Amino acid sequence: MTEVIVAGAGPTGLTLACELALAGVDVLVVERLADRIEQTKGGTIQPRTQELLELRGLLEPMRARALSREPGGGHFAMLPVPLDCTAWDTAHPYPLSIPQWEVEEVLEERATALGVKVLRETPVTAVEQSGDGVVVTAGGRRIEARYLVACDGGHSTVRKLLGAPFPGQPGTFTAVLADVRLSSVSDLVPKTIGHISTLTRQAGDRWVMLVPIGGDRYRFTGGMAGEEEQAKDRPVTFEEIAESLRVVFGEQTVLAAVDNASRFGDATRQVESYRSGNVFFAGDAAHIHPPFGGQGLNLGVQDAFNLGWKMAAALRGRAPADLLDTYHAERHPAGAWVLHITQAQRVLASPRPGPDVVELREVFTGLIRLPEANRHLAGLMSGLSHSYELPGGHPLAGHRVAGLDPSLFLAGRPVLLDLAGILPHDLGATRAQPVDGLPGAILVRPDGYAAWAADTDPDLDALTRDPCWPLLA
Repeated sequence: MTEVIVAGAGPTGLTLACELALAGVDVLVVERLADRIEQTKGGTIQPRTQELLELRGLLEPMRARALSREPGGGHFAMLPVPLDCTAWDTAHPYPLSIPQWEVEEVLEERATALGVKVLRETPVTAVEQSGDGVVVTAGGRRIEARYLVACDGGHSTVRKLLGAPFPGQPGTFTAVLADVRLSSVSDLVPKTIGHISTLTRQAGDRWVMLVPIGGDRYRFTGGMAGEEEQAKDRPVTFEEIAESLRVVFGEQTVLAAVDNASRFGDATRQVESYRSGNVFFAGDAAHIHPPFGGQGLNLGVQDAFNLGWKMAAALRGRAPADLLDTYHAERHPAGAWVLHITQAQRVLASPRPGPDVVELREVFTGLIRLPEANRHLAGLMSGLSHSYELPGGHPLAGHRVAGLDPSLFLAGRPVLLDLAGILPHDLGATRAQPVDGLPGAILVRPDGYAAWAADTDPDLDALTRDPCWPLLA
């Protein structure tokens, strides 16, 4: 028996396990695979995700493992204009490049230090629900828990076992993702990680993005214009990658080895409900979309930060069980919006654009050079502009709170801050120096969003109402 079973030991599942264990919840992670796949996929950590990781002391160990890259912003649809996040008041305005397996290693080290048990080679094969819990059959054993969270990827076994609807649009193309080694390179091969527009080339009917990841190693992403999505199950061959490198980067670019390779498509789907009784969906188990802009890992980790504190509060009696319904209410729209903007990018980034799309790219490139348009897209792609619909009259409610000392949130608990000495002492608020741009008092959720705020003469009654009182319980 355990309190929560997390299916899947990827970034989403391990982040959730850390959040729950930090609150003293008994967590078991079950993972289908025997070993972590050391592949560079999902290697971008966006500014907002960096802020969240910093709140738990997880950012620095990831920065220590990060790949060297040129300072620069993200992108929209691979267009040659960096997105500038400096206008969003963040200490981390640039994406961080780090192989996904390194992210998982940092998170698993933290999770196990907090007492989380990770069982590998333990696939989920059955899920039974009752009114007050679940029974999961995994690796031949039956495990009872209060909740199950499916973080088991785009082909989620848990989602299929429950028959949860996963509507959306089928893919339009197939591409190859691989970690490769090159024995020689032409002058066209990028030497450092820069803006994505400097890493991608096209020649003939082939396109390739090469990302240098150290020494003779590169992350290869590539495909052929017009290749059908149904072909994604075909094995990736050495010669297929070698030929693409020759065509796009010249005869001097010679493939020496393929460390790992897989195909992916650009299908877009989202589960209809992020909750099914005592089962919740997060990460790719809840939503899949094209990889444009490096959104996938980040969306899943942010799902975990949202669900973790709510589930812990419900399990510890600090909040009613229906607080967990706000997970779907808040994160389903967030996922839907990411799907929306990745679909838009799919049109603009098409490897074989029609004349109208070529013209649209030129117009859109000009628009992104305008400061306000650039700021808007930078906020969307980085996650810094995301907010939640929360009750309350203060404009900060539901928005991320920038400029606070991250160490205030290491325990994963909400923080009531009195920055102007306007709260009664018996509320137990943390007194701190005023911060430019912030109101006199703020109740900050464990995921860094303001639940309540006041400039002067605070409405203390509002702190006893939903959504604030569960945070103070």
